[in-house]
Amino acid sequence: MSVPPAGTALAGGTNGPAALRPLLDTVLDALTTGAEMRAGPLPPGGPDTVARAVHAACTPLIPTHGTGPHDALRTLVQTLAAGAADPAHPHCAAHLHCPPLALAAAADLAASALNPSMDSWDQAPAASALEALTSRELAALVYPRADAPDALVTTGGTESNQLAVLLAREAAARPGPGPYAPLQIVCGANAHHSIHRAAWLLGLPDPVTLPTPHGTLTPDTVHTCLANLTGHTGPVLLAATAGTTDSGAIDPLPDLADLATHFGARFHIDAAYGGPLLFSDTHQAALTGLARAHTVTLDLHKLGWQPVAAGLLAVPDTTTLAALSHRADYLNADDDTEAGLPDLLGRSLRTTRRPDILKIAVTLKALGRHGLGDLVDRTLAAAHTLADLIEAHPRYELHTRPTLSTVLFRPTGADDTTLAHIRRTLLNDGQAVLGRATTPTGLWLKATLLNPHTQPGDLTTLLNLVEGHIPR
Repeated sequence: MSVPPAGTALAGGTNGPAALRPLLDTVLDALTTGAEMRAGPLPPGGPDTVARAVHAACTPLIPTHGTGPHDALRTLVQTLAAGAADPAHPHCAAHLHCPPLALAAAADLAASALNPSMDSWDQAPAASALEALTSRELAALVYPRADAPDALVTTGGTESNQLAVLLAREAAARPGPGPYAPLQIVCGANAHHSIHRAAWLLGLPDPVTLPTPHGTLTPDTVHTCLANLTGHTGPVLLAATAGTTDSGAIDPLPDLADLATHFGARFHIDAAYGGPLLFSDTHQAALTGLARAHTVTLDLHKLGWQPVAAGLLAVPDTTTLAALSHRADYLNADDDTEAGLPDLLGRSLRTTRRPDILKIAVTLKALGRHGLGDLVDRTLAAAHTLADLIEAHPRYELHTRPTLSTVLFRPTGADDTTLAHIRRTLLNDGQAVLGRATTPTGLWLKATLLNPHTQPGDLTTLLNLVEGHIPR
C-alpha cells in the first residue's frame, strides 16, 4: 500500500492512530511552548497586539506550496495557545467558560478521528447507541421518578432554551375553533438572553419580562402576572433560571412550579449553569423543584468541565420530543425505521453533528457521580473562600454571598467608569480576566470560578492585582 503524501494521511482506519501519534507530539509541544510564551491568563497588549502576532506568525495562510503538517501544526497551535484566554489559569474567571478535563479532551480527539455524523444510524452505529444510553441516564438524574426520561444533545444553553420554547409552542398548537393565540413567554429580567432570542426566532410575542430586583423572580410578582394573563391570552410558558449568568442566583423553583401548575402554564427551567449540582450530595437540594419542569436545560461545558460543546435538554418523557420528528428519505426512510434502524433525525434541529456525547460518557464513567460531585463541591467552596477574602478586605465590598461559583465585588466607593477601566487594564496587561455585571446598585466586577483546583493563594493574588489598579 502506497504511503499518502505528508499531511494527507487519514485519522480513521487501522492506520489512523499511527498517523496521529507523531502529529500529537507536535501539537502537545506547541501547546506547551505557547502557554509558556503567554505566561498568564491572557496575552498582554490587547486586540491589536494579538491580531498583529497572529498575522505575523501565520501569513501567508494559503501559500502556493504548503509548509508541511508539522510546521503548520507547530506554528498555528503555538500561536493560538500564546494568544489564548486560558480558562485553566486561576485568574481567568470572567465567563461560564470552563477548563476542560484532560480526560474529556482526550475523548474528544477520538470523536474527531472517528468522525461519526449523528444524523443517521449507518453513519454512527455505536455512537448513536451511546448517545441514547447516556442521554437517558442524565435525564434520569433530572427526573428520578419519571418512567421514560430522555434528553437531546445540544450545542449549549442557547440551543437547549430555543428547543424548549419550540416544544412549548408545539405542545400548545392544538387545532380548534376561532383564532389561535400564540405562546406567551413569561421570564425574569435575570433570564438568559436566549429566551428572548427564541421568541424572536419563532415569531412569538416579546416575552413578558418581570423585574428581579434581588436577582431572582419573586413568586408574588409571578402570581400577579399569570393571573392577569389567564383568560386574556393563549398558552403561557413560565421560564425560570437555576444559575443566572450575572450572579449564579437560583429562582425559587418549588414556588414557581406551584404557580405554573395552578395557572396551567408550561414550566421550563434553564439550569445550564446550576444543573451539575445534581452530582453533589452537598448542594443538590438547591435544585429542589427541578423535576417539576416540562423541560430542563443542562450544560456540561460549564460546571461539567467538558470541551465545547456539551449541552442537553432534558424532558420527563421521550414522547415529548415527538414534535421534532422529521423525514428525509436518504436519512430515515419509513421502511428503514420500520425495519429497526434507529431514527436520529428527530434528535436535533441540526443534521450533521458531532458525537459530543462521547466525552461526556467517558467523564461520567471515569469519575462517577461522586467524582463529579467532588469537583462541584471544590469549585463552590473556592467561591466562598473568595467571598470570605473580600469581606475581610478593607478596600472591597461584596455584593452577596455566592449561590454557585460566581462572586460579585468591587472596590469600595468605585464608580462604574473606574470599575470598567480596572477591568480593561487587567485584560490589556494580560494579568486577569474578570467579567462585569450590572445590578440595581450599579456595576460590579464578576469572578466566575470554574477551576476546581484553584487555591486560596490564587484568589488572594487576584484581589491584589485588582487592588493595584484602584485609584488612591
